[in-house]
Amino acid sequence: MTTYQTGFPTNFLWGGATAANQVEGAYNVGGKGLTTADMVPFIPKEKRGLNFAIDVNSDYIEKALNEEVDDRYPKRDGVDFYHRYEEDIALFAEMGFKAFRLSINWARIFPNGDDAAPSLEGLEFYDRVFNELEKYGIEPIVTLSHYETPLALTRKYNGWYSRELIPLFVKYAETLFNRYRDQVTYWITFNEINMMGHSPYTGGGVLVDKLPNQTKEQISYQALHHQFVASALVTKLAHEINPDAKVGCMLARGQTYPVTNNPEDVLLAQHYNDLNLFHTDVHVHGEYPSFMNRYFAENNIVIQKEIGDDEILKQYPVDYVSLSYYMSKSVASNSEDYEQVSGNLTTYAVKNKYLDTSDWGWQIDPKGLRITLRDMYNRYRKPLFVVENGLGAYDKVEEDGSIHDTYRIDYLKKHIEQMKEAVKEGVDLIGYTAWGPIDLISMSTSEMSKRYGFIYVDQDDEGNGTLKRFKKDSFEWYKQVIATNGEEL
Repeated sequence: MTTYQTGFPTNFLWGGATAANQVEGAYNVGGKGLTTADMVPFIPKEKRGLNFAIDVNSDYIEKALNEEVDDRYPKRDGVDFYHRYEEDIALFAEMGFKAFRLSINWARIFPNGDDAAPSLEGLEFYDRVFNELEKYGIEPIVTLSHYETPLALTRKYNGWYSRELIPLFVKYAETLFNRYRDQVTYWITFNEINMMGHSPYTGGGVLVDKLPNQTKEQISYQALHHQFVASALVTKLAHEINPDAKVGCMLARGQTYPVTNNPEDVLLAQHYNDLNLFHTDVHVHGEYPSFMNRYFAENNIVIQKEIGDDEILKQYPVDYVSLSYYMSKSVASNSEDYEQVSGNLTTYAVKNKYLDTSDWGWQIDPKGLRITLRDMYNRYRKPLFVVENGLGAYDKVEEDGSIHDTYRIDYLKKHIEQMKEAVKEGVDLIGYTAWGPIDLISMSTSEMSKRYGFIYVDQDDEGNGTLKRFKKDSFEWYKQVIATNGEEL
C-alpha cells in the first residue's frame, strides 16, 4: 500500500516573524546608524492613492536630515522590542514557539555600512536576544537584510544599484556567521527580494531620482543582480563557516490567476507569475531563466555583469526557499472592464469575485497558498518555508481588556488547513512563522492600526500609548495549534 505524509512533520517549525525596523525601535541607541526605513514617514490613509508605493527621494531625505520637514517616522520607535525583548520572547515561549524569525539591522552592526569594525554594542544586543531564545529552546530564523539598508550607503553609493555593496554585505554577513555559528542554523539573505521592482528604495536603498536617464525597471534589475551575486557569495561563506548552516532566499509570493479562461488572460497570468518566480529561479537554479532574455530585450534592459558573476550564481544556490503569502491576484487582458483591487501592493490586479477582501483591500485566498506551495515545490524540489502569513485588521479592545479577533483565527485556520493539504500532496515544508505575532509598525503604510499580532500592543497611529502587551483570543488558539502540531485548528 502506498503511504503519504498525513500531517505536519514532527519537527515542524511553528512560530512567528518580525523585522527589526518594525519592532525594535531604539533607532539612536547603542551607536546604531540610520537606515532607509528610518526615513519613511507616516502617511494618513486619506493621502494614500491606489497602488501606493513607499519610495522617498533624495531631496526629501536631505530635508528630513536637516529637520526641514514636519513628519513622523514610526519605524524609528517600533514597539520597543529593543527594551522589551525578554517580555516578548517569554510570551512567544508561552505560545509554544518552536521558531522565531527576526532580522538583524545592518546599521546596528555597521552604523554606516562600511565601517572598519562592527559595533560591539549592536552585537551584544543580538547576543542577548539569541541567548533568550536559546533559554526557551526557540530556533532563530535570521534575515540578514529586511528593508534595512544603512542610510549612509544609500547616500554614498545609491544603495544596491552599486556593486560596492556586495563586499560590504559579505563582510557584514561574515561577522554574524562567525559570531552566531553555534546559535543560528537558518539564515535568509534578502527579505522579499522582488520588492525591488515595486519600491527600489525599500528593497535596496536605491534612489531612482538620482538616475534620471534610466528607467525604474533598468535600475531595479541592475540592483537585483547585485543582490543575487551577494546572496550567492554569502551562501558560500555560510557553508564554509558552518557546514550545517541552511541559507534560504525569500520571495513575496502571490499566485496570479487569469480572471477568465480566455487564452489572453491565461498568458498574462503566466507572464506575471514568471516575473515573480524569476527571482527564486535565479537563487535555486543559479541562472537567469530564458524567458527573461526576451523580457529584457523588449524592455531595453541591459544587466551589467562582471566576469565570474554567472559562475558564482551557478555554484552557490540556496538550500531552501522561503516565502511570504498574504493573498492571490487576478489579471485580465481587458482590465478596464473589471473592478480594480484597492490593495496598496496589488499594482496590476482586478477583483476576483470569488474571494473576500481584507480591510486593506487584500483578497483573502487560503487555497491560493496550497496552489502556491504545490507549484513552487514542483518547480524547485527544494524545501519550502512559509515565513510570513497573516491578516492585517482593526482590533477592538473591550472594556475588560480582551480582544476577540475571531476574523484572524478564521484567516489563519483556513491557511494552515491548506498548508496541511499541500504537505499531504508531497510538499516538503520546513515550517510556518505567522507574520507579526506581536503588533508592529506596518511596512507598507507605517500604521499601527493595521494589526497582525496574537499579542496586542497599546500604541496608536500617532505613537501614543503605554506599549503594554495584551493577549488576544488568537494567542490561546495558536498555542493549541502548536501544541497539537496543527491537528486541532
